[in-house]
Amino acid sequence: MKNYSTSQIRNVAVLGHSGCGKTTILEACLYVSGATKRFGRIDEGNTVSDYDQEEIKRKSSINSSIIPVEWLDEKINFIDTPGYFDFVGEVKQALSVADMALIVVDAKSGIQVGTEKAWEEATSLNLPKIIIVNGMDEENANWNEVCQALKQQFGKSIAPIQVPFYKDGIYNGFVNVIRKKARKFEHGMVEPCEMPEDILDEVNSIRNMIEEAVAETDDELMEKFFSDTSFTEEEIYKGINIGILDGTVTPVISSSAINTLGIRVLLNSIIKFLPPTNKVHQTIPALNPKTDDLIEINCDEKDPLSAFVFKTISDPYIGRLSIFKVCSGVIKKDSILKNVNKNIAEKIGKLYVLRGKEQIEIDKLSAGDIGAVAKLQNTSTNNTLSSTERPVIIEEIKFPTPFYSKGITPKTKGDDDKMANAINKILEEDKTLEFKVDKETKQSVISGLGSTQLDVFVNKLKNKYKIDVLLSEPIIPHRETIKNKVQIRYKHKKQSGGGGQYGDVEMVFEPSGDLTTPYIFEEKIFGGAVPKQYFPAIEKGIQECVNSGILAGYKIVGVKITLVDGSYHPVDSNELSFKMAAIGAFKEAFKQAKTAILEPINLVKILVDDSYTGDIMSDLNKRRGRILGMEANKNKQLITAEVPAYEMINYATDLKSITQGRGSFEMEFARFEDAPKNVEEKVISKNKK
Repeated sequence: MKNYSTSQIRNVAVLGHSGCGKTTILEACLYVSGATKRFGRIDEGNTVSDYDQEEIKRKSSINSSIIPVEWLDEKINFIDTPGYFDFVGEVKQALSVADMALIVVDAKSGIQVGTEKAWEEATSLNLPKIIIVNGMDEENANWNEVCQALKQQFGKSIAPIQVPFYKDGIYNGFVNVIRKKARKFEHGMVEPCEMPEDILDEVNSIRNMIEEAVAETDDELMEKFFSDTSFTEEEIYKGINIGILDGTVTPVISSSAINTLGIRVLLNSIIKFLPPTNKVHQTIPALNPKTDDLIEINCDEKDPLSAFVFKTISDPYIGRLSIFKVCSGVIKKDSILKNVNKNIAEKIGKLYVLRGKEQIEIDKLSAGDIGAVAKLQNTSTNNTLSSTERPVIIEEIKFPTPFYSKGITPKTKGDDDKMANAINKILEEDKTLEFKVDKETKQSVISGLGSTQLDVFVNKLKNKYKIDVLLSEPIIPHRETIKNKVQIRYKHKKQSGGGGQYGDVEMVFEPSGDLTTPYIFEEKIFGGAVPKQYFPAIEKGIQECVNSGILAGYKIVGVKITLVDGSYHPVDSNELSFKMAAIGAFKEAFKQAKTAILEPINLVKILVDDSYTGDIMSDLNKRRGRILGMEANKNKQLITAEVPAYEMINYATDLKSITQGRGSFEMEFARFEDAPKNVEEKVISKNKK
C-alpha cells in the first residue's frame, strides 16, 4: 500500500444495527476496489473484518476492525463496528477517530434500535453522516417506506439522492435524482439507461426532499425553495457539500452489497461529498501537559507529530498491537516518541497499516491516517504519542461504566494468578470490562455491559489463554446493627499457674443513628473503676468485633458503646484482659439486643424513551425501588430512583430487554438501610451454608 497525504485520506466509521450488512458492505468495497480477489461471506466465516474465532462462530462483529480501501487515488479508512449493544466501547473507539459516520439501514427492517443509537452517537460528536439502505435485492425491501421513516425519525436533513428501480422483480438500477438520469447495473458497474416512467412521481417527490434539506444550508437557497423555484445541479451539490459538514444534510443511497450493487456509488459518494480529514478536522483540541492549558493542534503534515492510541489488540501469540490515528505531523518507523500520559519514551519499530488481521508494513503515515505499531510495552488505549518538541495530550475516549457483574473463579485450583494475568491482557483490549478482587467479600469480580460481552470474555479466556472459569452471582456486602439499648456486664477472669487475667467491664450498647460509621466509643467511668490505661485495649476489642457480625458475618455499623463501669485487679489486670472483656461484652450484647441486617441501597438514574416510562416504573416497583423523580430530556425521561443493590444484579440485561436496547442507566451506592424480614432470613441462611 502506498503512502497517502493528509488531503487524500478519509476515515469512516460504519455503524448500524446488528445484522444490517455492515461487514458485507465492506467486503464488497474491498472486492470492487481490487484489494481482495475473493468476496468473503459471513456464513462461510471468511470475511476480512470478522476474523476473530468468536465472530466467526456468532456470525456477527464483536470487535471494531480497520478496513482501508484505495479508490480514485484516495484512501478511505473504514472502521467496521459491532451492532450489538454490549460492544458499544468498540463503537466509541471508532467514532473517536472518524471523519464521518456511514449508517447502514436494512431495506426490509428499516429503522431499528441500532440505527437510532448510531444516529445519536454520530450526532453527539457532530460527525457528517451518510445513510446507505442495504439489501435492496431482498423480498419486501421498500425504499420509499424506509426513506419516509428516516425523514420522520431524523428530520428534514434526510436527503435521498437516488430512487432505485426493479426489472422483473430484480433490483436493477437507480435514478440519480439530482441529475434526473437513470443508471442500470451491468456486471456490478453502472451504465446509462432510460428512466422507467412509473417512478417519475417518486423521483420528483424525492427531489423535493433533497431540495428541502439543501435549502437549510443557505439563506438564498431557502428563499428560492419557498418561491417554488427548482435548484440547479450545482446548487444542490454545493448545498450537500456544505450541509453534510454542518449536519443539515444527510445523503441516502441504496445498495445490494452481497451482489456488489451500489458499492461503487457508495465509494464515489464518500469521495465526492466528504472532504478529506484535514478539512473535517482542521484543528484538534488537546492539552498542554506543561501548563494544563487547552490548545488546538492542526491536522497538518508540517506540524510536530502527535498520535492518539484509540485501540489495543493483545494476543498471546503476536503480543500487543497499538492502533493509532496520526493527529498531526508524520510518523515514521524506527523513531523515538514520547508517551505524554506516562512521561516515558517509546521506540517505534515497524509501522503497519491493518486490513482486518493482515498487517501491511509501511514506512510512514501522514496526519489523519490510521496505523499500528507492535510491542509498545508502556502504551495503552487513550495514550498520546508525540514528538518531544511539542508534547500534547489528546482528549481520552469516555467509556460507559460496566454494571453487569459476576463472580469469577478458575475451574482448576491454583490457576488464580494465571487467570488474573490473562484477564489483564483482555482488559487492555476492552476498556468496558473491569476486574477486581472485592476487599470485603474476597470474591473476584468481572464486570461488563451485559451477558453477551461476559460470555465472549469467558470464551476468550478458554480459547486464547486455555483457562476455564466459572461465573457466579456477585456477593452483595450487607451490614449488621442493633436496634435497641442493652446494658451488659462482662468479666474476663482466667487463672493459670503464674500471673492471671482479670478484666471487668459494664457497657451500654445502643443505636448510634449513623450507619456510615461502624461504632462510636465513649467512657463515663467514675472513681477510676477501670483505669484509663485500659481504655485503648477495650476499644481494640470493639474494633475486632465490628469486622464480623454474629448474624451473618457482615461488618457491623451504627453502634454506640459507652463504658459506664467495671473493675480491675492490681496484679492480674492487663491490656489483653480488658480487650477480651470488651469482646465478650460485645458478643453478649448482640445476643441479647434486637439485631438487624442492613442492605445496600443504590441511587439509580435511568434514561429511556417516553414510551417506556410506564414499563420502567412498574419494573422498579417490583424491585422494591422508590421513585425519587422524573425529568424530561427531549423525547426521553430521566428517572431517578433508589433500589436495593441485590435487585439490580441483572438490571443491565433486563433494561435492554424492556426497552429493546434503547435504555441506559447509571448507578452508585447511596446508603445502607434495614432489609425486609424475608431478605434478612435469606441472607442469614445463605451465609450459614
